[in-house]
Amino acid sequence: MSRNWTMNIIRRGKHVWLLSMLFCSQTSVAQNFGQVAPNQAIDFTRIGQNQTEALKVNEAIYQGIGFGNTFLITTPDGNVIVDTSSPNVAQRHRELLTKVSAAPVRYIILTHGHGDHTGGVHLWKQEGTQIITQRIFPEFRAYQDRLAMFFARNNAAQFNFDEARLKSLSQSPQNTVTPTIVFDDRYDFELGGTRFEVFHTPGETPDALSVWVPKYKAAFVGDNVYDSFPNIYTLRGTSPRWALDYVASINKVLKLQPEFVLPSHGLPIVGHDPIVKRLTKYRDAIQYVHDATVKGMNDGKDVFTLMREVKLPAELDMGETYGKVAWSVRGIYEGYVGWFDRNPATMYSASPNVADADLVELAGGAGVVAAKSRAVTQAGDAIRGLRLADAALAREPTHRGALEAKLAALQALQKSTRNGLEHAWLGYGMRGVQKLLDGAGTGD
Repeated sequence: MSRNWTMNIIRRGKHVWLLSMLFCSQTSVAQNFGQVAPNQAIDFTRIGQNQTEALKVNEAIYQGIGFGNTFLITTPDGNVIVDTSSPNVAQRHRELLTKVSAAPVRYIILTHGHGDHTGGVHLWKQEGTQIITQRIFPEFRAYQDRLAMFFARNNAAQFNFDEARLKSLSQSPQNTVTPTIVFDDRYDFELGGTRFEVFHTPGETPDALSVWVPKYKAAFVGDNVYDSFPNIYTLRGTSPRWALDYVASINKVLKLQPEFVLPSHGLPIVGHDPIVKRLTKYRDAIQYVHDATVKGMNDGKDVFTLMREVKLPAELDMGETYGKVAWSVRGIYEGYVGWFDRNPATMYSASPNVADADLVELAGGAGVVAAKSRAVTQAGDAIRGLRLADAALAREPTHRGALEAKLAALQALQKSTRNGLEHAWLGYGMRGVQKLLDGAGTGD
């Protein structure tokens, strides 16, 4: 292994398990998935780049590490691949894993239809390789294809990717994945004396599946579990992710009593007791946020009140380094009832900030409001400072003082966050403001 890798080793009988690794020094990815250090963004494309050999989970299961993982399961009659990562790392994963075994790939199982799981299918597929997906997979892929340009823009912002390359990849023939085996609730097969049970576990996506290998007590769970409160709503945009689907799917996995849980983001969870503890907490946190949101809805509270009020109790807090409770509250709320908030003004096509320019004029102009924005941000309320700066810019879109006030608010918010996605979107906003500042005049 490279010196850049940190390994914690636990001996269990005759086996040595590698339980945790620092993905790579350049990304400074912390213990929690998606966590950022102050003023440092995650470069998701570099996660795992220093991996020099496949991570050995046990005598038959190996992992290529990236933002999206690739798993190899060996059998005497050929290999099974679970997920194929994203296009930028798929080739490296293939090189690492084929060093372990270059036997024919009999099956590729895709836990769901996101591109960071399907990006290497063309590299692994051989003559006679079966591609297994859940029945909804083609429909889910078609949904993404319809919005390909929309998602390219948003994914570029959220993950700091190159937008032109994402658009090119979305149109590439290699992006096309045609399953050969689709199933509804469950599909079982045997290869080389090893039984594989594949079952529908919707959560992050409606087509999500899990793979259970009884021989090794190993469950491959895709993106339904990772080391953060889950991204029940993702800022890049998504169809509703149903909280109760997550709960039911995690219960299915817990019922198997696995010794290994292998998520497609992050590292394996090993041992019955750690798995039960981790997955139970994960499930209960999701259930808590769902139930608190639904109760608030029935009590007549609006979505923004609930985004502020719903907090996990300490015993269920798992960090918000990738998903956030507030985003999930809004995703649950609007997933259930849509966008209308009972305010008649919302029925119309006018933007919610349509009157901001008029209010700024009444307040004395963009300069006055920009000064208030800076003061509010300096006093510790950067969210309100950001809103004030946006209002000033509604009146004068290139006002230098207002742009500087907005930049200050964005910087303050970014400095305080440890959430990788929030950090990325704030950075996207900052780049946009800086571009305007570079072309703005000197007026205050």
